[in-house]
Amino acid sequence: MKTLIKNLPCLLLAAATNAAALSWEPIEFEADDGQVVDAQLGRLEVPAYHDDPAKGGKIELQFVRFPATTETPGAPIVYLSGGPGGSGIATARWRRFPLFMALRRYGDVIAFDQRGSGDSSPPPRCETGEPFPLSEPFTSEAYLPYALAAARHCVSWWREHGVDLDAYDTWESAGDLEALREALGVDKISLWGISYGTHLAMAAVKRMGEDRIDRLILASAEGLDQTVKLPARWDAYLERLSTLVAADPSSAAAFPDPAGTLRGVLARMAAQPVAVEITPEGAEGPVEIRLGPLAVQRVLSGMGKNPESAMHIPAMIYGMAAGEFRPLAEWIYQYAYARPAGFSAMSLAMDVASGISPERLELVEKQAATALVGDMLNYPMPHFIGALDIPMLPDDFRAPLDARLPTLLLTGTLDGRTFVEGQAEVFSQFPNGHQVVVENAGHDLFMSSPAVTDAVEAFMRGETPVDTIRIPPPRFALPEGLEQE
Repeated sequence: MKTLIKNLPCLLLAAATNAAALSWEPIEFEADDGQVVDAQLGRLEVPAYHDDPAKGGKIELQFVRFPATTETPGAPIVYLSGGPGGSGIATARWRRFPLFMALRRYGDVIAFDQRGSGDSSPPPRCETGEPFPLSEPFTSEAYLPYALAAARHCVSWWREHGVDLDAYDTWESAGDLEALREALGVDKISLWGISYGTHLAMAAVKRMGEDRIDRLILASAEGLDQTVKLPARWDAYLERLSTLVAADPSSAAAFPDPAGTLRGVLARMAAQPVAVEITPEGAEGPVEIRLGPLAVQRVLSGMGKNPESAMHIPAMIYGMAAGEFRPLAEWIYQYAYARPAGFSAMSLAMDVASGISPERLELVEKQAATALVGDMLNYPMPHFIGALDIPMLPDDFRAPLDARLPTLLLTGTLDGRTFVEGQAEVFSQFPNGHQVVVENAGHDLFMSSPAVTDAVEAFMRGETPVDTIRIPPPRFALPEGLEQE
């Protein structure tokens, strides 16, 4: 079993190797909006296992460095994507490009592709070859065995093709950040992460120690024992959404009781799956899909991530209550029936390895029995944990932190993925931290308001940011024929 105790001689050997393995290539980095800046593409070879470099092979990491624009730069700022499996380099090209550029006023900014993601030596994706059969209803009893069989097939396939899944866990990825710091020749780095990227940042605090990290910027935080989300927190999220519905006269008239209505829909579907006929694009003719509560729970649990999709949740609930299941069926068809199940090695292995504590697993199972979305948050977790040939990290990996380094936590009140209650638990582990609550923002909150960038910059200057940022609530989609007042 992997231990979290450092092997100092091996680490020193790895450090000596890393300095020689780092290379830079000047590039012109083009953002999606056409802006071009001078940057450097970095490559760094690291051991598959930092505490035992002789055990496995090497992994090449890639990242882009945007040089600081100040004459007095602070510690390099390393961006960590969510997922797991997101690409830091790709993220830098998208909507967050202005924030990457703004942070250059405080130090070099590094868009980092974590091991196994983006351009950092990703293993081949596994496709199982067989979609979920149309003859089977989309229910938990039918779909979960299919998903488990598909995941087991992929784990075996990767191992047969030489992919060392044991090297893809958050502890080893945290070791990559220490190797990067050593290779850069700096005393400290700052870590800037969102979602799973915050999970990795917290693991780095444990692995590297606070003396090697300058400061943390965490958004939509996922704690070290929060890979599997608590089902009851989606119920609380729907209550927050319903409060906004009630505050708007048109929405309140159309959707007087979203939670109660949803419970009625789920109860009817549990008693009798709903048969829906659709004609998918490209299909030879119509197909019939039978849907149980799992379909509703799977779709709604994902729609809450950001307000742009959450604004459709009340209308979808009331549409199903009125017998309209076509949008649900079309989504589920694309998810399960249209293509074979497939997995990313890095994403699957990282989540399974991070695992869940026995106490949290017991709580998840208890809440899932009554929660509106069951155990669909991060589905099919936690069913994969302990069921696949992927080892779970030891319990001390998931133990809470007590970190004193400067930390900024950004929390959106309409984040339906890493919920406000979970982020409060994370915040309690950083006694010197400062939390900025972004009212009505979702999971991907960085570009929700210019004030978010202002808060991040204030923190980087050593100032105290505002406590609250307010953005307008979503305008909920209404049934056809109704208009917002």
